[in-house]
Amino acid sequence: MKRREFLKTSIAASAAIMTTSTLSAGETHQPNDKREVSKMAFPQKRPLITYSDRPPLLESPRSTFARGITQNDEFFVRWHLPDIPTHIDPDSYKIKIDGLVKRELSITLKELKEDFEQVEVTSVLQCGGNSRSAFTPIAGGIQWGSGAMGCAKWKGVRLRDILNKAGLKKDAHWIGFNGKDNAAYYETPNFVRELEVEELDDHVIIAYEMNGEDLPYLNGYPLRLVIPGYYSDSWVKMLSNITVTNKYKSLFFMDVAYRVPDNECECETPEHKFKPTKPITTMNVKSVIGYPENGMKVYHNSHVVLRGVAFDDGTGIKSVLVSVDGGKTWDEAELKQDNGRYAFTEFRYAYKPVNYGKLTFMTKAVNRLGIEQPFAKEIGWNHGGYKYNGIDEVTVEVV
Repeated sequence: MKRREFLKTSIAASAAIMTTSTLSAGETHQPNDKREVSKMAFPQKRPLITYSDRPPLLESPRSTFARGITQNDEFFVRWHLPDIPTHIDPDSYKIKIDGLVKRELSITLKELKEDFEQVEVTSVLQCGGNSRSAFTPIAGGIQWGSGAMGCAKWKGVRLRDILNKAGLKKDAHWIGFNGKDNAAYYETPNFVRELEVEELDDHVIIAYEMNGEDLPYLNGYPLRLVIPGYYSDSWVKMLSNITVTNKYKSLFFMDVAYRVPDNECECETPEHKFKPTKPITTMNVKSVIGYPENGMKVYHNSHVVLRGVAFDDGTGIKSVLVSVDGGKTWDEAELKQDNGRYAFTEFRYAYKPVNYGKLTFMTKAVNRLGIEQPFAKEIGWNHGGYKYNGIDEVTVEVV
């Protein structure tokens, strides 16, 4: 893919800025659900909500989440650094494993596919700033609606198997990951992430396929790290280097970005940043309505089937509750859980609207530990606008 071809099919757009409402500091509302899908498509993508073309920032529309598996061409895109290689040769591409290992490795894609056990995991990928536009006052970062997430079937090789082949030395404790994307200016730090060796399990993989196809270019072709249950800032794309160390290396995207206050509510005020902070890691419980969408018209006494998805960090979804009276009463939705605990749980709820006018559907997910998705007003504010998971709402008009 030539750079000029990529830019031709891109559309320049800056992050949408929301006007601060009259809510007091720390209060929240629903994520912005009124942005239009772009009229142009990026490579391997249908037209999506577009914030930027360099780096590419694309959001999936609400309708995407009426299904449990997100198709590759409508899967959201989030890059941090603008200099992304426009030509990748799969025959010569290698991933290097070095540092505190007994044998340094340089593994080709062919060797990954032939010399290791192939595994598959279905998992949600969600940006830590998903639904950030719900915070008031405005938090820093891209003002995502609820579409900076998706769920796919990822195929690849267990990270543990690769490290076992390299052989970890006794004092190995941290694993660093780096990809092929680079900053436009030399002073900008690379997007490097680290994991503790103790965080590994058999679900952490190096993936080369997504929903039965090669990874899309914009989703990290040819290899990306997959860490089910974790926010996407840890899922390094175009993975090229794995370095094992005995000490934590101070990194911008670990020590400054993607952090929340280290207190019970993970909150602070716009006037005062709370110290200390902690990195965002595992996802909290959340549900999103895919159908109907805000502003739709539905017929009086018709058979409306609410559809959407729910998920958490892999603990598992126990129930999804639906309210049509502002949260006074709740009914259970029907669940479909076919793809494992890290995947979207699909939900359906049949309803017959008997009154004309505005009708608001609300959904909240409950996981197997009994943790419930909170009301928006119960969520504390943080400067990064991370981890928003307020009860979802969609308002339609009954005609």
